[in-house]
Order: sequence, then C-alpha cells, then structure tokens
Amino acid sequence: MLSKQKPTGLTITALGSIPMILVLGNSMLIPILPKMKAVLNLSQFKVSLVITAFSAAAAISIPIMGYLSDRFCRKAVIIPSLILFGAGGILAGSAAAWFGDYAYIWLLIGRVIQGIGGAGTAYIAMALAGDLFKGGEQSKVLGIIEASNGFGKVVSPILGSLLALIIWYAIFFAFPVFCLISILLTLFFVKEKAKSTKPLSPGAYTKGLFSVFKHEGLWLIVTYFTGTACLLTLFGILFYLSDILEKRYHINGLLKGFILAVPLLFMTTTSYITGAKIMKKLKLMKILIVAGLLLMTLSFAILVFFSKLIPFISILAVSSIGTGLVLPCINSFITGSVNKELRGFVTSLYGSVRFIGVAAGPPIYGWLMGWSRSGMFLCTAALTLLSGILTLLFIHVSENQTTEETTTSLFQKLKLTTR
Repeated sequence: MLSKQKPTGLTITALGSIPMILVLGNSMLIPILPKMKAVLNLSQFKVSLVITAFSAAAAISIPIMGYLSDRFCRKAVIIPSLILFGAGGILAGSAAAWFGDYAYIWLLIGRVIQGIGGAGTAYIAMALAGDLFKGGEQSKVLGIIEASNGFGKVVSPILGSLLALIIWYAIFFAFPVFCLISILLTLFFVKEKAKSTKPLSPGAYTKGLFSVFKHEGLWLIVTYFTGTACLLTLFGILFYLSDILEKRYHINGLLKGFILAVPLLFMTTTSYITGAKIMKKLKLMKILIVAGLLLMTLSFAILVFFSKLIPFISILAVSSIGTGLVLPCINSFITGSVNKELRGFVTSLYGSVRFIGVAAGPPIYGWLMGWSRSGMFLCTAALTLLSGILTLLFIHVSENQTTEETTTSLFQKLKLTTR
C-alpha cells in the first residue's frame, strides 16, 4: 500500500498540470472555432465535431486507461498518454497548415488521437491523488486538481486568443510544449511507490466492479449524471457565448478570450475554496451539491430575460459559482467511494461520462441555438434542477459520515465477493 504523504507544492503542481493539459485540449480551441469554420468552409455542425471528436474518443478510452492504471500503476499510463496527446496536436496542426483539401479530416484524426491520449491524464491523476493522500488532505488536493481544471478553462480562451494572433492553428503546435512540461513535472515530483500487493485477476477485478455498482450503484450513477450535466451545460453555454460575441457584438481576439474567461474564473475560485473546506464530510458535500445545482437552475432560468452582455456575463458568473460548488464535492464522493484496487476504473468511468457531456454540449447547443434561445436556457435549467432532485432523493449520508468510512464498509463487502 502507498504511504500517506503530506501534500508538497511541487507534487501538487505536477498533479495539477495533468488535468490542465486535458482542459486545454478543448477550451483553448473555443475562441478559434469561428475562424476555423470560415477558413475551412465548415458548417456549424462540422466545426462542433472538432470538440466532439476529441471528447468522444476520450469518453470511450477513459475506462480502458482506468483499468490499465489499476492493473499496473498510474504514472505508467499518464506519461505515455501525455506523449500521445502532444503527437495528436502536431498532426492536427500539420493538417491545418499543409494538408489542403484534406485538412479537415486529418485534423479530426489528430483530435481523436489527442482524445485517446487525454483519456489517461486528468482522471488517472485524480485516482493517483486518492492513492497518495488521505482524509482532509485528499479532499484539499482533489479540490486543487478541480481548481486546476477550472484554471485551465480560465486561461485557455486567453491563450487560444493570443496564439491565434500568430495564426489560427498555432494552438495545435502549443500542445506538445505543454505536454512536455507536465511530463517532466510528473516524472520528477510525483513519487508513486510500487504496488505491494498482487493486482486482482481480471475475473476478480470484474467481480469487484460488479460489487461496487451492486452496493453503491444508484448514488454513483446520480453523481455521474450530475457531473455530466455540469460539463454539458458549461461547454454548451461557452459554445453559445463564443458565437454571439463574434456575431452580435463583433468581439474577437484577446478581448473575446478575456470575456470567455470571466465565468470560468468564478468557477475556479469556488472550486478551490470548496475543496479546501469540505474535509470529506459527506453531509456537507451533499448540501453544497444541491445548493450549487439550485444556483445554476435559477441563473439559467433568469438568463432568458437578459441579452445585454454585461448583465448576461454577471448572471452566468453566478451559475459558474454553482458549478464550482458541485464538482469538487462529486470528485471527493467518487474518488473516496472505493479502495485503490478499483479506484482507477471507477474514477475514470466518471471521467468518461463527464466527457460525454463535453462531447454532446456543442452540437446540442448548436441545435438549440437554431431552435430557440429561451428554450435553450429553460432546457438547461430543467437539466440542473433534475440533477438536484436526484441528488436529494438518492444520495443518503449520515450526519458525520466520511468517505473513508464509506470506503472501508464497501471494501469489506468487496473482499467477500472477490474471494
């Protein structure tokens, strides 16, 4: 078993760099999507597939990466995945620069490769944090990782806009540089000890997973659904905002990047504070999830009545605070739900469904934008309200119960079913 560690600045920086790479894979492209659409002569649907191809490939690959990280070790999955991510960026950038009429198809292939590489990054890093740290330190580090994820969303529109000043596809060539930095940090500052126990056989591993979902499946499914809903609405609304900033307000370049970053900054700050304060208390975490979802519901419903930019961004920032309350709590719920022997898969499956939300957001909101602006916001509010109701009904916790107590109880059941 891995020894408990105190979080150090360099270790946290290294762990935080991994999900940031994954976030840059999608969020940094949002400012350049209208330019890509014009240069490559793409439809709205085709340009949305640049996001969807990455996210769908990641969603399919994440559970496989999770199993491999449980079978071998976390870093043995993370490092090759970062290399693959960078290679996909080089292919996508080369396609945009030099492949002429075939640019779009090869760009999509590059994005698929990036998605497969991205599958072995953020959610394996979450599982690794769960291995390395315990108790309140674990929730704090997980909160920092979610904040790092959010910080990546904050800086990525700005970075994307800055790089696009060189040329619109310069973003793709920046990916391998970021990946190299994260690889070096992970290699030198994340100390993962070798497994002291023999890995579960494939049969026992499969039985263990069935045991997890038999005993804890309902509330896990609810948390998975809620995480997916948060990411779907986040990327869908950003897709909408990016479009109206250019079409309605004629805002481009760096200013556009800063505007897109505003709601994300509120989400990141809230995520960091939430992760530092929840201390693995399940009752508090449930309260914050419900409160965050209600805040999102009210904000999205109110957005129906506002179209001017400053009020719109202000209300959107409130919904982002709600998202910042929800995501760190869900991360802690899921990461602490099982022992380390199965943590990689269960955490990665959560990542997979989150990516389904990311993948579905742009095309769904692209369709909703053409249907009805009011309908789009009301549907979004209904989705977050449904998530809040499901959380109230199906996540049951005791007054002072912690995720460690849940993990111990569950793993005792797991041992009985995998003997």
